[in-house]
This record gives sequence, C-alpha cells and structure tokens, in this order.
Amino acid sequence: MKKYLIRLLPLLIITILLSSCGMQSIPTANNQVEASWAEVQNQYKRRSDLIPNLVEVVKGYAKHEQETLTKVIEARSNATKVNFTADQLNEETMQKFQKAQANLSGALSKLMVVVEKYPDLKANENFRDLQSQLEGTENRITVARNRYIEAIKEFNNLVTVPPTSWYNGIFLHLTKKPQFAVENLEEVQKAPSVKF
Repeated sequence: MKKYLIRLLPLLIITILLSSCGMQSIPTANNQVEASWAEVQNQYKRRSDLIPNLVEVVKGYAKHEQETLTKVIEARSNATKVNFTADQLNEETMQKFQKAQANLSGALSKLMVVVEKYPDLKANENFRDLQSQLEGTENRITVARNRYIEAIKEFNNLVTVPPTSWYNGIFLHLTKKPQFAVENLEEVQKAPSVKF
C-alpha cells in the first residue's frame, strides 16, 4: 500500500499545481468572454434592426434628405457585415468592428440632426417610439460592452498574472484578448463648446 501511495504522490502534486494555476478558471473565463461578446453583438444587432423602421418613418417627412438616409442605410449595411466569434477576437478584427459601429453611430447622429428640422416628425408617435427604443438600445450596448470589458479583464489576468500565467501562457499558449478602445481619443477628451 505504501508503494502505491508513493507512486501516486507525484501525480497528486502535479494535479494540485495545475489546479492552482487556474486550469479550471481559464475555461470558465473564456466561456464568460464568449457569452459577453455574444451579448455585445446581440445589442448591436438590435440597434441595426431598428434602423430600417426609423429610416422609413423619417423618409415620409424628409423627402429631400435622401443623402442622409442613404448614408445611414449604407453604414448599417457595412456594420452588419463585420461579424465574428469570440474565438476570432484579435486587435485587427476588434478595430474593424469598432470602426463599422462608429460609422453607423455617426450616420445616426446626422439623422437625428435632420430630425430636429421637422417638428411634425418629432411629434409622430411611431418616430417617438422608435427613438425611445433606439436610446434604450444604446444604453443596453453600453452595459453589454462594460460586461465584455470586465470578462476580458478577468481572462487577461488569468493569462498574464502569475502563477496562473505560468501554466496558461507557456503550456496552453494563451494570449490576451483585445479590449474595446475609445475611437478618436483626442476628440473625446476635448471639452464641448456650448454656444447660445
């Protein structure tokens, strides 16, 4: 019996070392990243699905604003083309995704400026409902992105912070996953000018 225990001792030590290096936590963290990314994509899709209805309502009121409406439709089309799974996350795919979504956000902002010219449109019940849904979706996107950022932070900590990184980085060849970055950081940091 004693010889049997002596033979099992190295296996027991290796098992304890590997479990202390986050063997179980890596799959859990990766699953959380995948779930968080799916929710981000889900919310962007929700926004994308609302846009055609919004454009149709505005079209009836703003017939001569065709260029703005066309840009919104094109930006939506381009944004829906940039789609990938959590396994495909890297700096390049993240930049493509963020650029497409930023272009769509910019086009929607221009559409909302056009809307300000039409008081009857702002009073339209369908438009108000769609605008409210779009605003709610933008809030959901923010929450989903924050959850994704948190999931990525936890995963990246397991991959880069010792002792878990010793096993995860060396033996599993895991690397950090990309985070969302602020587009046009210089523009965001400028104080807005308010003119009356």
